[in-house]
Amino acid sequence: MTPRDWWAQSAPQAGAPGVRALTVSTAAWTRAAQELAAGGARLAAMWATRDEHVMPTVRAVFLINSGALLMSLRLADADAPYPGLEKYFPSASRMQRAMADLSGMRASDSDTRPWLRHNAWPASFRPLIDPATLLSGYPIGVDQYPFVRVSGEGVHEIPVGPVHAGIIEPGHFRFSVVGEKVLRLEERLGYVHKGIERRFTELPALDGHRLAARVSGDSAVAFSWAYCQALEGSIGVEIPPRAAWLRGLYLELERIANHLGDLGALGNDAGFAFGLAQFSRLKEHLLRACAEVFGERYLMSVIVPGGIVADLADMDAERLRLAVQGVANEVDLLRTVYDEHEGVRDRFTGAGAVAQDLAARLGVTGLAGRASGQPFDLRVDLPCAPYTEVAVTKIVRNTGDVAARVALRFDELKESVRLIERLIEGLPHGPYREAVPLPVEGASGLGLIEGWRGPVLVALEVGAAGAITRCHAHDPSWQNWPALEHAIIGNIVPDFPLINKSFNLSYSGHDL
Repeated sequence: MTPRDWWAQSAPQAGAPGVRALTVSTAAWTRAAQELAAGGARLAAMWATRDEHVMPTVRAVFLINSGALLMSLRLADADAPYPGLEKYFPSASRMQRAMADLSGMRASDSDTRPWLRHNAWPASFRPLIDPATLLSGYPIGVDQYPFVRVSGEGVHEIPVGPVHAGIIEPGHFRFSVVGEKVLRLEERLGYVHKGIERRFTELPALDGHRLAARVSGDSAVAFSWAYCQALEGSIGVEIPPRAAWLRGLYLELERIANHLGDLGALGNDAGFAFGLAQFSRLKEHLLRACAEVFGERYLMSVIVPGGIVADLADMDAERLRLAVQGVANEVDLLRTVYDEHEGVRDRFTGAGAVAQDLAARLGVTGLAGRASGQPFDLRVDLPCAPYTEVAVTKIVRNTGDVAARVALRFDELKESVRLIERLIEGLPHGPYREAVPLPVEGASGLGLIEGWRGPVLVALEVGAAGAITRCHAHDPSWQNWPALEHAIIGNIVPDFPLINKSFNLSYSGHDL
């Protein structure tokens, strides 16, 4: 069957527009994955639900043309292996390893190495299920993680991290090299395990947006919006048009701030400190404007269930518009400097390339995917308000190198400036928040928002008295970290910081 055939069998799912749900048998689970992959569907997320309230269930979301399919596999025996999906969707591998670490549910024919555990808890302990008292007295020893070895004449290893020299979250990178040429890179992440998914289950559903905004701080708007979209859909609440347009405004501000930071850091990694100084100044200018208008530099509190936390006055909207336009004018000049600087151009061009066919096989998504010819953007392909009314120009590059990822940032920043102008100009009048009642037991919803890095997903399940029984928050870095391992092959070790920054993937959002 084609992806549309599987879509036709499904039923509407609350939350983001265009989402449908389907529960399948074990045989159908594998067949569906095979046929969805063959038909060009993309794996958006994969997680497990296992508690005393519901049957153990493995869930996966696939993006299909202009929709999303939530597929669920219920298991009679949670301790028996379920069919893994990495044969059809390579990005499923680390998701399945994380599921095994957190819930004890393991995929067949899968990498059995731990991904998040790092010997911080016993192999038999399941952080999403078991009480923390079971950890009492557990001796944390040396974690003998079996990296894949590369052998041959002249091959040696360079370990980098997990503790880094700069202000950066921990991650370990094991390079196998000959001279300075990289033959293989193997990543190990999960050093910042915060227990976020467990913490969600200790919160009422009406408060979960605060935690969602802190899954990955640079994507606070995207995650809090996706959470509220899932919650509002599960209750049947439709937010006012003014609230939707202001959420779009916040999302584009977040996109601009991150692109400014990255463009400066990329210049610095190319040996062009002038770029870092100028883009850091512009980012600071934007963050100060946000602090003056919203009371916070990073917008972690502006989106709440039912709408937004406070209205935006006309005077403040104009202040934001002028700040954004001022930034945009200077970015245009700086782009010319980057484009005409021979040394910067030489470092960017051809470095860390991910070819289109490889990007498609790996499921590279978001900004990194669009730089490698993957033309997907939820603001266009699966739009919610205000993007149903404010059309977004989809920007795609094909070379897949650092230069493409830099150019995409410049182009998307310019597009976000245009969108902000349009959102402020056409901001609807009326209320900015709708009352949100307590969700009923058994309510569920799925939120999908195109954050600056790529698609952000939040899946919410609610139990008795409005308590969260399961909340899975998915950052697009899950799909894109494996692509970084491929991007560095054939490059030299000193180019890794530049290539890594051109992806700028989340450590925190990858480790829940």
